[in-house]
Amino acid sequence: MTKRTSISELSAEFIGSMFLVMAAVSSMIFFVYVLESSKSVAILANAVAVAFVLMTLIEMFGSVSGAHFNPVVTLIMLLEKKVSAKKAALFLLVQTIGGIVGTALTHLMFWEEKGFVFSVSENVRSHAYLGEVIGTFILILAILMLVKGKSTHVPMMVGFLVGGQLMATSSTMFANPQVTIARMLTSTTSGIRPIDGLVFIIMQFIGALLAYAVYKLIFSKNTYGVEEK
Repeated sequence: MTKRTSISELSAEFIGSMFLVMAAVSSMIFFVYVLESSKSVAILANAVAVAFVLMTLIEMFGSVSGAHFNPVVTLIMLLEKKVSAKKAALFLLVQTIGGIVGTALTHLMFWEEKGFVFSVSENVRSHAYLGEVIGTFILILAILMLVKGKSTHVPMMVGFLVGGQLMATSSTMFANPQVTIARMLTSTTSGIRPIDGLVFIIMQFIGALLAYAVYKLIFSKNTYGVEEK
């Protein structure tokens, strides 16, 4: 490990990824299996929970690791040369492990309702592939634009965007490979079967790269148009 990748950075990415997954999975378990709410109410609660938790996590860890918690965000930061290849690889590793631990801890919290630590999902989400391209696209574009504009409200804006898009995309906006992997390991309502999860991950990387291309186009040094007189 180089001096540029500290234990504090890796710890921040691990903890943030873990609690992000816990918010996504536990809120659905609580509302669907404990409170016996309808799916529509559970999705609304899930959006609020994820938005609030994500805002706080970004505010907590933004100054430590950049608060990526998401392999596609790390990929874009690598393309922007804000992180090294080695740091990006380490971030991806701890993000993924953190997400899996988050699923395990969630199941342990709700042991009486579920009774397992891991259970491979069979939830079919093959109808929602395009939703992952769209959701990831707007997430990455928003992050890049907010950082470029030196916004002081990045945590709030990203949290609101994720919460809103969770209710406005066909996939309920995973937009995060480590979250997708973690949700393959829960047979609850929030889960996704592995084959769909793998396609989701591909769609997420496509959406991220499209967003990066649009971002570079917006801030291209080349100018076009009618010459002013």
